[in-house]
Amino acid sequence: MKEEGGVCLITGVGPGTGAAMARRFAEGGYRVAMLARDQERLDKLEKEIPNSRGFVCDVADTDGFIATLARVKAEMGAPKIAIHNAVRGTFGTFLEIDPKDLELNFCINAMAFLHLAQTVVPDMIVASEGVLLMTGNTSAYRGKPTFAGFAPTKAAQRILAEAIARDAGPKGVHVAFVAIDAVIDLPWTRKMFGEKPDDYYCQPADIAEECFRVAHQAKSAWSFESVIRPHGEFW
Repeated sequence: MKEEGGVCLITGVGPGTGAAMARRFAEGGYRVAMLARDQERLDKLEKEIPNSRGFVCDVADTDGFIATLARVKAEMGAPKIAIHNAVRGTFGTFLEIDPKDLELNFCINAMAFLHLAQTVVPDMIVASEGVLLMTGNTSAYRGKPTFAGFAPTKAAQRILAEAIARDAGPKGVHVAFVAIDAVIDLPWTRKMFGEKPDDYYCQPADIAEECFRVAHQAKSAWSFESVIRPHGEFW
């Protein structure tokens, strides 16, 4: 994927990974469309990040999400890169979770990814180039007892991404899944795991750098999955 000042669309632009990716792709020459629910955060990031625009959007609102994607295309152009970073998780055993939470998690984590793909990939196929990238985690590979309300949705993401990759890849569209096996360094994670050393945490800027690298692989050497973790992470 060449750096040509195209549009990079990112969902779930929070203060950590999402914002770091917006900064990295803007630095790489892209015009960045940032989707998030928080208008105040988007306004702040617009001022900090050159060539970025914020779009208030809740990806769980399907009609609103699709309308926002159409607005990005109309006002900025069809995305050359689309990254689904929006995520929701609730935790508990299968006996403890509220089924409605699992349903909402699935809507945000998996169904929104499907709507994103159905909206942006056709233009990429016409252009014979483009990148659809998903940020996931190792819950996509294993179902721990207290992850019953979360892991199924992340596994669905990965399998859906693989199905799209097998279809769209031969048509010139790179689909990739970046799994983050780590606690990401954020104020709330520091509060929760404050006794941990710095090496315990994965830095948002480093995650963004890996996503940028994957999005710019040569067509002769595409990877579908990239699993990243801090060097001290037990696995």
